[in-house]
Amino acid sequence: MVFAIPDVWAQIYIDNDHQYIGNDGVMHIVGEIINDSDKPLNQVSIFATLYSGSDTVHQASSETLTNVIMPGMRGVFDIMIFENIGQTDHYALDLDYKVTQPKSQVIEITSSELTRGPLDNITIRGTVVNNGDATANMVKVTATLYDRHGNVIAVSQDRTEPDYLRASGESFFIVTIQDKLQANKAVDYSVVAESEEYTMVPEFPLGSGALLIASLSAYIVITKNPSMTTSSFTRILNPRWIMTHLR
Repeated sequence: MVFAIPDVWAQIYIDNDHQYIGNDGVMHIVGEIINDSDKPLNQVSIFATLYSGSDTVHQASSETLTNVIMPGMRGVFDIMIFENIGQTDHYALDLDYKVTQPKSQVIEITSSELTRGPLDNITIRGTVVNNGDATANMVKVTATLYDRHGNVIAVSQDRTEPDYLRASGESFFIVTIQDKLQANKAVDYSVVAESEEYTMVPEFPLGSGALLIASLSAYIVITKNPSMTTSSFTRILNPRWIMTHLR
């Protein structure tokens, strides 16, 4: 596997995206925003344009499920289209973001386990710890499932109970994956957590390990080749994504 060093135009880009129709008939476009810059990002918006041939059929947008994407981290998104928009054959994605102040990376997932219930219900359970000096409020946990190609196939988010963590406190979490068909395709997963005050300690996915090797290699490349700063309000597309989806 070869890891290319992102150029100046691809320091913040869309990757591992996937389109599917859920159990409830809702169309989803899911994927990740990769932040290979040296600036934290927030207000990250993703815009989808769906086409039939050369005709624009529908446009939709969403934001990442995590509020702040720190340098070297990624944020997942789920664009949901509830309308019946008819037949489409391809889509294009664009993004917008702002550079923000960093959050302390002290929220840590200390354990996680994916389990399948008797009715094929899939949940991810684990524990999260606040290593900060103050209470973390509105703690939320986001789970991302990947297929064997590394594409995002489902995302889900829930809050801890209670939804705050005192300094050095630990809490149990459970995230349910609603779409059974998508969940059954999963071979790996990752879990991230953040609060209003803090974001997550950098770490690797806690799933099967197939993506762990890739993450480690990418981390080494990025560490040895720090990226340049990008300006805020820039709208970009990942060149590799364009070539893949507009063939």
